[in-house]
Amino acid sequence: MLVLSRKIGERIWIGDEIAVTVVRITGGGVRIGIEAPSEMPVVREELKRKLEQQQAEATKPSLPR
Repeated sequence: MLVLSRKIGERIWIGDEIAVTVVRITGGGVRIGIEAPSEMPVVREELKRKLEQQQAEATKPSLPR
């Protein structure tokens, strides 16, 4: 994992098409802005886990009653 320090308004580029900008810093967290191609999904980790869990449950075979 690459760990960087940034200030408000500073940006990090991932490849040529993804930019991450520090928008605001508060006592409880950091607000970031992400610019990425529209075909590239950008999802919070907790939402990704929830979606993966729902997909796994949907593909489980049903037990006969």
